Amino acid sequence: MTIGENIQTIGERIRAAEQRFGREPGSVQLLAVSKKHPAAAIREAFAVGQRCFGENYVQEMTEKAIELTDTGIEWHFIGPIQSNKTKAIAATARWVHSVDSLKVAQRLSAQKPASAPAINVCLQVNISDEASKSGVAPSQVPELARQITLLPGLKLRGLMAIPAPEHEFERQRGVFAQVRLLQQDLNAKGFALDTLSMGMTDDMEAAIAEGATIVRIGTAIFGCRNAINTDKMALTNPL
Repeated sequence: MTIGENIQTIGERIRAAEQRFGREPGSVQLLAVSKKHPAAAIREAFAVGQRCFGENYVQEMTEKAIELTDTGIEWHFIGPIQSNKTKAIAATARWVHSVDSLKVAQRLSAQKPASAPAINVCLQVNISDEASKSGVAPSQVPELARQITLLPGLKLRGLMAIPAPEHEFERQRGVFAQVRLLQQDLNAKGFALDTLSMGMTDDMEAAIAEGATIVRIGTAIFGCRNAINTDKMALTNPL
């Protein structure tokens, strides 16, 4: 299948899940995760109407943004953030899903180009308490959220999570429900969060059932990533 056909198939899954779980039609946005795929593949997705693309590596995102500057693509940064990479992220990304510390948020705020619009920010929550994953503990989210709302140039939009893999649908739902309830608790405290970035190819229906507004899909759109390119990027960009 072509990239365009894959995007159509994923779109049909999203619309079916919206209907199945009583979500408003069109309330879930597809973020095409294009890491390790060439600019030509992104152009192919763009040609069929995909506008938002997610990248995990700063160098890769900035190089693609330069090559694809004519498209007006909306870039989302979704990978772990090293503090010495925030300037490049702030210059390129309209959304940053993986903020998990005040230091990173402060640097994004200070380094955002003055002429650029506010950066949309999601706090990454380590909802499964995995030592190998980035993210702030759920108990620390309210205070970090409060501090970020005070920073100029950033707009706190919501929460992002990458739960530990679960194969049973109800178990997937249970973890995503924790993220949804955390957002609801924050909004009850006076925040105005409208975004839940959660769900990938294998669990996006469960995420949509629990309120996801952005699902992040990569391999199901672009196919398997190039192992040679992955090794090269690991050497040149340690994120």
